[in-house]
Amino acid sequence: MRTDPLSTDWGFEALGTVWEITTDRPLSDRARAAVGAELDRIDRFWSRFRPDSTVAEMSRTAGRYRLAREDRCLLEWYRELYDATGGALTPLVGQILDDAGYDADYSLTPDRTVPAPAWDDVIDWDGTELVVHTPVLLDVGAAGKGFAVDRVASIVADHTERYLVDAGGDMVISPRDEPVRIALEHPLDPTKAIGLVGLSGGALCGSAANRRVWGDWHHIVDPTTAAPTREVMATWVVARDAMTADGLATALFFTAATELSSLGARRWWAPALSVGSDIAGFRFTGTDLPDHVTIRGNGVVEHTSIPGLELFV
Repeated sequence: MRTDPLSTDWGFEALGTVWEITTDRPLSDRARAAVGAELDRIDRFWSRFRPDSTVAEMSRTAGRYRLAREDRCLLEWYRELYDATGGALTPLVGQILDDAGYDADYSLTPDRTVPAPAWDDVIDWDGTELVVHTPVLLDVGAAGKGFAVDRVASIVADHTERYLVDAGGDMVISPRDEPVRIALEHPLDPTKAIGLVGLSGGALCGSAANRRVWGDWHHIVDPTTAAPTREVMATWVVARDAMTADGLATALFFTAATELSSLGARRWWAPALSVGSDIAGFRFTGTDLPDHVTIRGNGVVEHTSIPGLELFV
């Protein structure tokens, strides 16, 4: 739930989630077509749910796969996250999820699962091409939706200065004077909120173990045990872009925020949350930690001093 003074909404479904694009004036047919084309391009390359995707081809055939220039940042970010989490956050969990029942048919019938391979054992990334040494099923869900939100936001920004792009709660907001108030969903009761945050620009992404749940499984899995993570219930991250926020929100399920500081302070440039800012609408939060809220399974809530954050727990 959020409050936003912009008035024009465009809603649709894509990449397995509901999208809502809010602007100060209607987007042209050309802009909407560009958004649709970009989401289709992303799906055709990265989806593990469609047999004609490039990712599906990688699961069948070893070889060299060239990435579009705009997609390279996603794999580079994944490698950074992989190293920072000691291999816990990895795109190589696709087969675990597939075997667990989160497959192309959504069978939701778990089978035997095995740990994910190590990155350097099966793939290499040279900055342009992904070299697949052994067929492997990738899953980029940990940061891929945020990446897609950023791509759509870049298209929308070419057509209007004021916008909000929201894909299932992961969002990018254009700079503004009046903050958008966003509720943080309670991980045990989706009808309630555990807090509110006010954003005057930038990105907010969350991850929760109560989403995509079947049997004893949920979609955030430990690659070393081939089983769902249990220690963290939900996370939210505020960052300069959605790909960064999305990846960090997942990384916090495996790694303490203090350990993610190894990624470098350049990742924590967050939008100014009040009138007055610098560096083209962005400011440094003054910490080596990502701006985040983490709810652990034991009920402990950890958070940084995010301007505009109100917690009810």
